Amino acid sequence: MRFIISGGGTGGHIYPAIAIANAIKRKQADADILFVGAEGKMEMDRVPKAGYPIKGLWISGFHRQLTLRNLMFPFKLIHSMWNARKIVGQFKPDAVIGTGGYASGPTLRMAKGVPTILQEQNSYAGVTNKLLAQKADKVCVAYDKMERFFPKEKIVLTGNPVRQDILDLTGKKDKGIQHYQLASDKKTILIIGGSLGARTLNHALRDATKEIAANSDIQILWQCGKIYYEEFKDCATAQLPHVKITQFIDRMDLAYAMSDLVISRAGAISISELCLVAKPVVLVPSPNVAEDHQTKNAMSLVEKDAAVMVKDVDAKKTLISTAIKTLNDNSLSQRLIQNISKLGKPHSADHIADVILELVKNRKG
Repeated sequence: MRFIISGGGTGGHIYPAIAIANAIKRKQADADILFVGAEGKMEMDRVPKAGYPIKGLWISGFHRQLTLRNLMFPFKLIHSMWNARKIVGQFKPDAVIGTGGYASGPTLRMAKGVPTILQEQNSYAGVTNKLLAQKADKVCVAYDKMERFFPKEKIVLTGNPVRQDILDLTGKKDKGIQHYQLASDKKTILIIGGSLGARTLNHALRDATKEIAANSDIQILWQCGKIYYEEFKDCATAQLPHVKITQFIDRMDLAYAMSDLVISRAGAISISELCLVAKPVVLVPSPNVAEDHQTKNAMSLVEKDAAVMVKDVDAKKTLISTAIKTLNDNSLSQRLIQNISKLGKPHSADHIADVILELVKNRKG
């Protein structure tokens, strides 16, 4: 069987695409998989590192503000549609899968007569997937109530694919404490802002040094991001000896395993991981995303009493105090753990692969 997978622009589109490819290969070892991405975007580097070939389209997003770059959009779109049609025609896939992002639009549009499957990560559907939904055969989603965006008969609730090493954290806590050189007799807060970091989370921690110092029974693993490390490293080393700052986290499974509470943005993949990790979570949705979808992602947990949310605008004043209060409230922490654990879907990638393979086999008769 031959498959084209298209999606990218951000890790939230790329990593699910790679996880789906890996699941297909586990079930169909001789499957031939080709990725289609956007030239110059991170998928052009990440996908080959994962072991898959990729072709790039000359495509980018349409900017909401009036800008000269928008004048190029029609030309890029026409060029990408033509190139996508050529790629699909030459590769002759049995199915085409789109995970969102610039390149998936032209690719799935040009997959005429071929089964198509969408994978939507967020609780508020992206523009590309909404436009493609009428043509798609199936839409794999991670949240309830997605019939607002997609035809109900096409929706399959699968969850979001996540990295395999976090599926079982049993016995990893002590290893995590040793790996990150932290104390075994303190409660641990993990702060994650993504590979680039999150300015709001970093400022919130920096501005709460007195409160953190007053709670010496709590330690913090602070992932500040590469671009913020030089700015904030002295804050931790000079003023807060029980705070460990790092540019990035090389072993997320160990970081999750040793944490007693997690502070995080509310990206779709992060939330899917946190549901599987099942720790108390304080979410700070980024306001700098389309349709404010991170707030909608976070609210899908808050409404189930499965997470605590702090608005970005309030984070500097209340984030750390909220996290410490939640961590020290054993009844609240246990309730959050119990409720968030019900939302985890550990076999999402395999479920999506099954949907794809069944669709192809049924189409072939």
